[in-house]
Amino acid sequence: MTLPFDPKPVTLEGTHARLEPLALAHAAGLLEAGREEELWLYLFIPPLRTLDDARIFIERALADARNGSQIPFAIIDRKSGSVAGSTRYLDIRRPERGLEIGWTWLGAAARRTAINTECKYLLLRHAFEAQGAIRVQIKTDARNLRSQRAIERIGGVREGVLRRHMIRPYDGFVRDTVMFSIIDTEWPTVKTGLEDRLGR
Repeated sequence: MTLPFDPKPVTLEGTHARLEPLALAHAAGLLEAGREEELWLYLFIPPLRTLDDARIFIERALADARNGSQIPFAIIDRKSGSVAGSTRYLDIRRPERGLEIGWTWLGAAARRTAINTECKYLLLRHAFEAQGAIRVQIKTDARNLRSQRAIERIGGVREGVLRRHMIRPYDGFVRDTVMFSIIDTEWPTVKTGLEDRLGR
């Protein structure tokens, strides 16, 4: 039986992280997590410097979600209970049973911890096992070598470079994009690798 592919906002609970639907109540936590300027170097939004910036970030994410093409999440550090960052499903293509994981960022305290790995695990598991996705893609700025290495470590397959692909709206920078994907037939192996890394 084929699962209906229709992702909706949902809370995904792990050992280290909880992903919960993004809401205005997360604004102060996002501002605190996002204080490091370097964090925003490759992202498509300007740095969050004020509480209003954080609210605008959330309001725009929720506006983008209203047509069903995106599902934004707050990343919660389960140990501290604090907001660690944000991520989302985007480019949800229901007829093709595909989506993208992106807009992911984590504050300094959560980087190089199990939180990022577990976030990807929770999002991938939900997409493939609860929704029946056949393709999940992840893309990144061609300059962001650390991100590319991280995607490869979780099992993403590099598909190629989209040249002069996107214009960053707040400063006009034209970026090349590196595209990765994981498909349904690869998911069992990727899942095992992620669970090994998480000690499960």
